[in-house]
Amino acid sequence: QLQLVESGGGLVQAGDSLRLSCAASGGPFHFYAMGWFRQAPGKEREFVGSISGSGGETYHADSMEGRVAISRDNAKRTLYLQMSSVQAEDTAVYYCAATLGPAQHMKRDAVNIWGKGTPVTVSS
Repeated sequence: QLQLVESGGGLVQAGDSLRLSCAASGGPFHFYAMGWFRQAPGKEREFVGSISGSGGETYHADSMEGRVAISRDNAKRTLYLQMSSVQAEDTAVYYCAATLGPAQHMKRDAVNIWGKGTPVTVSS
């Protein structure tokens, strides 16, 4: 069974960039399409972006256009999220997710495995 552990969260200044990592262990990482979701206080968990098992296709939420980059290193079994120009509304717990389904249109109910999340707080 794949296990996921996020890292890189913490306090970030508004306008700065954010880089999160998700380390996978215990399973065939390259079999899974991977994604990032986030959940702000009092809100539902929402899709941020996803990437195919090979890393050849990436997708992101429309609201993230131009600000996020999803990548993976299958040799290192690690998923990455790069987000630029963070703002207060980016404050949330960020979750790494794995699915045996397609990366495109990745939804919460299609996720097979979740990480425990890493909190990000953006200060202005």
